[in-house]
Order: sequence, then C-alpha cells, then structure tokens
Amino acid sequence: MTNTHKLALTAILSALSFVLMLFNFPIIPAADFLKIDFSIVPIMLALVMFDLRSAYTVLLLRSALKLFLDNQGPNTYIGLPMNIVALGLFITVFALIWNKKKNRSTYLLSSVLGTLVLALAMVVLNYFFAIPLYAKFANFDISAYIGISKYLVSMVVPFNIVEGIIFSLLLYPMYIACKPIIERHH
Repeated sequence: MTNTHKLALTAILSALSFVLMLFNFPIIPAADFLKIDFSIVPIMLALVMFDLRSAYTVLLLRSALKLFLDNQGPNTYIGLPMNIVALGLFITVFALIWNKKKNRSTYLLSSVLGTLVLALAMVVLNYFFAIPLYAKFANFDISAYIGISKYLVSMVVPFNIVEGIIFSLLLYPMYIACKPIIERHH
C-alpha cells in the first residue's frame, strides 16, 4: 500500500469517525449527559488496517473536526480532551497486548484491560478535570446534586465499563470481516 493510499484512507476514516461522533446516545438513564458514540470504530479500523500511529491520527483528526465543526462550548472544551485521553489509552492498551499475538485469548485480555484502563482514566479525569471545570464554567456542581463519590461509582464507572464492552464487542466481528482485505494489503 502506498503512502498516498494510506493517507487517503486515514482521512476517510477520520471523517467517518467525526460523523459517527454526531450520533450519540445515553446508556444510563440517570446520567443522560454521559453519551456513547461509535466514533471509535474507524479509529480501531485504522489500528487493525495500519498501526497504532494511524489510529492516533484518526483520533486526533476526528477530534479537530469536532472542535471546528460541531463545537458545543464547555461540553466540547471539557469533554473532548477527556475523550481523546480515554480513547487514546484504550487503543494503546488494546494494541500493545493484541498486536503481540492476534487470537481470541489475547483479544479478550486486551479488551478487558483496555476497558479497565478506560474506566480508571475517566474516574481520574472526572475527579481532577471535569467536575471542577463544569462547576466553575458551566455552573453544574455534581457534588451539590448527588455527591462526587456517588457520581463516580454509580455513573462514571458503569458507563465506561459498558462503553468498553460495547467497543470490544464491535471490534472483533469488524476485524474478522476486514481480515481478508488487511491480509491482501500487507
């Protein structure tokens, strides 16, 4: 595969990832502001088709598109960096384990560890970054509503565990479907 072909596919995957960001929905009714989207699918495609660097490129380009084309003020300025870090950690952990040996057991291990790192990162980012910034700039103090600990344990952790499971369940069939194409180009 030529560099031009790879660059074009990376741009297409980035645009597709951005479009998928626009379609998001809550999975925990009590926390309808915690929304999942499937923008990770093209990022993971870049990972399995090319490499971790290409996955990062898709992640960053789709995030830049979000910032410039669908900016929602404080929600974007606070949520987008957290999303970049969390997904970046998820794909990094996933890639470091799964790229060693691509079979079901390493896929399962990489999915579990990626999901745990995703959830832990979001707890830390919420505690130190999002909660204080939302309280200051968006006039939304979660500690006044339900408390920080309850929010983190009953909403952030379950949401991110479910999100990681959904991401993991999406990737394997996608990888199997794309495997002939991937093998043909490598």
